[in-house]
Amino acid sequence: LEFRGVLFRSRSRVMEGYSLARSFEAYPKAFPDLYRATIAAGESSGHLDAVLLQLADFSESQHESRTRIQQAMIYPIVLFALTILILAGLLGYVVPDIVEVFSDTGQALPGLTLVVIAASDWVADYGLYTLFIAAGLAWITTKLLAMPTNKLRFDRYLLHAPFLRSMSRGRNTSQFASTLSILSASGVPLVEAMKIASEVVSNVWLRTKIQEATIKVSEGGSLQSALSVSGYFPPMMLYMIGSGEQSGELDSMLARVAKYMEQEVESLLATLLSLLGPVMLIVMGGAVFTIVMAILLPIINLNQLVA
Repeated sequence: LEFRGVLFRSRSRVMEGYSLARSFEAYPKAFPDLYRATIAAGESSGHLDAVLLQLADFSESQHESRTRIQQAMIYPIVLFALTILILAGLLGYVVPDIVEVFSDTGQALPGLTLVVIAASDWVADYGLYTLFIAAGLAWITTKLLAMPTNKLRFDRYLLHAPFLRSMSRGRNTSQFASTLSILSASGVPLVEAMKIASEVVSNVWLRTKIQEATIKVSEGGSLQSALSVSGYFPPMMLYMIGSGEQSGELDSMLARVAKYMEQEVESLLATLLSLLGPVMLIVMGGAVFTIVMAILLPIINLNQLVA
């Protein structure tokens, strides 16, 4: 209903003589800079219908990509939550009841059983406090990362972290390439398109590097050489950008490289998530097996003594 009201008010502004892009300027949350700049270019070139179709395809592609990633992460998250709940239930409720039986026998308990009993006591005494402390640490971390300086350092770390580097670089450069492609194809000047596309990039450190590259392009440098200075863009992407600049087909080359990199990132993410599921099963199975063995060992020893 709220968005419908935004559309009605935008329609009223168009009826008053404003352009569609100017009408959307009053609602930046509903229509970001990407949409407004693209629509403005379509209106000025007389190809608004084609530009709107490109925007629709772009938005649909982005939505499908986010949906696939979210769906792929459901299984590992559910499995992790079940692992925590099962271990907490075993350590908090099952093990203490069995410990009482062992304490009545007066026998010396195996080392593995003593370790599990200690873990059970810790969960029973401090488990709830640990949950609150973990939630508090997560909240504090979120607040610290919201600070511009810390956000900049963390995003720079993501671009260099051993296991996260490929994912972070691929995801952010793909965002930049796809956005720059649609802006360039819509007739937005390259420098202005780079400024808008840099704001779409979620990594703040990479965003600063793109802004530096924008300055170089505004001074007459090529897009390929300007982006290569940062060192964060893949050689294949730089090669295709250079080829696009020479052939005058930069927008189509950007679209190709964005699609390729997005598929590569999704393939890498799917591989990592497919490995995460079995790892979580092994961890859960190993933990449950350890607890069961800690319970069975005293029983086996007791049977041997009785025999």
